[in-house]
Amino acid sequence: MSQFRIAVVDDEPIVVREIKRSLSKQGYEIETFLDGESVLKRLDRYEFDLFLCDLHLPGISGLDLLKAVRKRNPHCEAILITAYGTVDSAIEAIRSGAFHYVTKPIKMAELRLLVKRALDKVTLVREKEALKEELFSQTRPTEIIGNSKAMHDLFRLIAKVAPLDCNVLIQGESGTGKEMVARALHQRSPRTQHPFVSFNCGGFTEELITNELFGHEKGAFTGATEHKIGLLEAAHPGTIFLDEIGEMPISMQVKLLRFVQERALLRVGGVRPIPLDVRLLAASNQDFKEMVKSGTFREDLYYRLNVILITLPPLRSRADDIPLLVRHFLTKCSHALGKEVKSMSSEALEVLRQYPFPGNVRELGNIVERAVALSEGHEITAHDLPSDLRELSMSNLEAPSLVTLEKKEKQYIQEVLKKTKYKKSLAAEILGLPRTTLWRKLKHHGLE
Repeated sequence: MSQFRIAVVDDEPIVVREIKRSLSKQGYEIETFLDGESVLKRLDRYEFDLFLCDLHLPGISGLDLLKAVRKRNPHCEAILITAYGTVDSAIEAIRSGAFHYVTKPIKMAELRLLVKRALDKVTLVREKEALKEELFSQTRPTEIIGNSKAMHDLFRLIAKVAPLDCNVLIQGESGTGKEMVARALHQRSPRTQHPFVSFNCGGFTEELITNELFGHEKGAFTGATEHKIGLLEAAHPGTIFLDEIGEMPISMQVKLLRFVQERALLRVGGVRPIPLDVRLLAASNQDFKEMVKSGTFREDLYYRLNVILITLPPLRSRADDIPLLVRHFLTKCSHALGKEVKSMSSEALEVLRQYPFPGNVRELGNIVERAVALSEGHEITAHDLPSDLRELSMSNLEAPSLVTLEKKEKQYIQEVLKKTKYKKSLAAEILGLPRTTLWRKLKHHGLE
């Protein structure tokens, strides 16, 4: 099978047949289409490296098809075909992202040369992206998924901060992956061969937190029949991660501050300080500065811990990462549930893109797991998603702004006619249509 996939789109069957026959001899994998709508449906499951597309197609035009295709795959190339090879149409094609254009009747030798040049460009882009990915993978934590600018910035920050033996605050909404970031910092630090200990401070009394973090001596209280080391000791000489530290009682924050300052602790009931070498990472789903301002978080502890602040982006601000995350969760959940769900339809992905995800990546994972569990096929469709998501997606569409393609065409033709002072020959040239086709459209839309 060829390493290149080419789509040929033209409403003349003889044209697509001749192009396919000519290019197939070069070893390319060719697929033909007679209209743009068929191409867009095919793109839900298939990607092409190059499009050979007629400028004038029934329904969606060649230029509009090119824009839709490049929105899905910015790295594909396109060569437009037209029987009306005007300079204006050529310039518009290039501006829309086309590699080049050819005119009918097509000279196959010329087309084959253009195709080779376009695919050479595709190869260069692939090599460039592969090199970028190789360089990026050296700093990207493999367990954290994302390819958006926000995540690239986060990965670079993790790579910078991880080797520094300093305290770090991690701030982000629930479900954004704060513990994963903490683990990534530990794994890329000089302490990576030592323990990583995690403790969630939410929902515990001061006595329980003290006992868990500092431990106790034998006889320190009723029931303490033997001494117990705390999590801070257990983490020595590695890393401790205190999640939801904003939930820690103020009185407990005082004890933690003393440990941070002195790097030594007293077990409950103990009299001998125990020196420790521990890196402290802490996280909250609240804004640390706001907590300090409201008095729920000690200012002195904040400044001791806030050597570096890492803020995690919510999923709604990086919707471009949703397909990547969905693919990861599909693989994970399918394996765990013993199913063979391999993909998600474009309609279902669009529903997820429009959803604000208050629970962020964790919520997305739960949605995908539910969809995989209930799915009866190899692909997740919009109907497999929770009904409230589908209803929200539909309510987000502003119906008054949506019109049919036919109505949009009529409006555009009216606009062009008005600007050309109803000179039909000039209007046909601007629209890229034969005059006879324009007259038929004028009659169809009642614009004669």
